[in-house]
Parts: sequence; structure tokens; C-alpha cells
Amino acid sequence: MRNYQKELDAIIAENERTGTVPTLLLHACCAPCSSYCLEYLSQYFKITLFYYNPNIDPAEEYAHRVAEAKRLVAALPVKHPVTFLEGRFDPAEFYDAVRGLEAEPEGGARCVQCFRLRLTEAAKIAKDGGFDWFTTTLSISPLKNAQILNEEGERAGAQFGVRYLPSDFKKRGGYQRSIELSRVYDLYRQDYCGCVFSRRHDLQLKK
Repeated sequence: MRNYQKELDAIIAENERTGTVPTLLLHACCAPCSSYCLEYLSQYFKITLFYYNPNIDPAEEYAHRVAEAKRLVAALPVKHPVTFLEGRFDPAEFYDAVRGLEAEPEGGARCVQCFRLRLTEAAKIAKDGGFDWFTTTLSISPLKNAQILNEEGERAGAQFGVRYLPSDFKKRGGYQRSIELSRVYDLYRQDYCGCVFSRRHDLQLKK
């Protein structure tokens, strides 16, 4: 099994050896997950935090999460520049992508299609924007499969001709650090992944 953190270490080491600071489009799922990723990666990359999540329901929840991500970017001290880019919010894109998979269990085929939707858009934006790399904060979650995310990222990167940065941000205490930073910056920590299906799933678990 691949060790994505070691692969990332090697890329960072090579950049440091050559004295380069590449550009990175970092797809963000939410502010808490972005916190550690930005703290870590901004030491080595010039980052644009890209917020594209048409899966989030309802619209008020989406707006809240966007505002928190913007607030984090403004507040977090970083070595290299971090900017914010909001993608379009069109829930129909999500529902089209997962049609026929509505009854799938949380973490199953529906989630893979959601990853694919968001990473494909991130790859397209990275290519259009001339970024050196792109990746996602999603792998920081203990509930997300890093292998699937990296495979989907590499597939999208190959489709558009842009490099996907291998990553498994839950490694080396990344998830725990994101919890600490969420407390420091008083970030809103949502209690479900984002879509209407995950919200129903979590509500059922609480009953």
C-alpha cells in the first residue's frame, strides 16, 4: 500500500533542495479540515484555497461554511501567501452526479462520486489557473479513505494534465491538530459531512 505522506515528504524535500515554492490549488471541504492543511502546506507552497462543494445542504449551511473558510484564511498566520477562491454553488451538479446512488450507505459509492465531482472541478480550475499542483483537504478526516481520494485526484489530474499532490493529512496528528486549531480560531465544526444524505444518516445515529 502506498504511503502518501512519504510521497508528499519527497516532493517537499525536492522543492526545498531546488529552492522553489510551487503554487497549489487546495480544495477545501470546510474550515476545520483546512486549518491544519493550511498551517502545514503554506510553509512550502503558495496556496489558493478553493471552496467548491455543491453537495452541501441546505444553502444556509453552505453560506456558513464559506464564511468560516474565508475567516480562517484571513486570520491564520502563514509563511507563504494564501488566497481564497469560491467555486459555483449549484446543488443540481451534486444530485446529477449521485443519481441512482441515493440509497447507498454513507462512505460508499455515492461518496466516491461526490469526491470525483469535486476533484474533477478542482483539477479543471488548477489547469485553467496554471497551478503547479492541486489536492484536497478531505483526507484529513478519519472517515475518509485516503487511497480512494488519491486515486480520484490522480485520475482527475491525468484528465486535465495537472499534477495531483499525494496526501493523507490525518497522518502525523493532522486531524488532532485541526481540532486544536478549531478551538484557537473558534471555528464552526459541523456535525455532518455536508449532503442531505449524510445529514439524515447522522440524525438516525443520534436517535
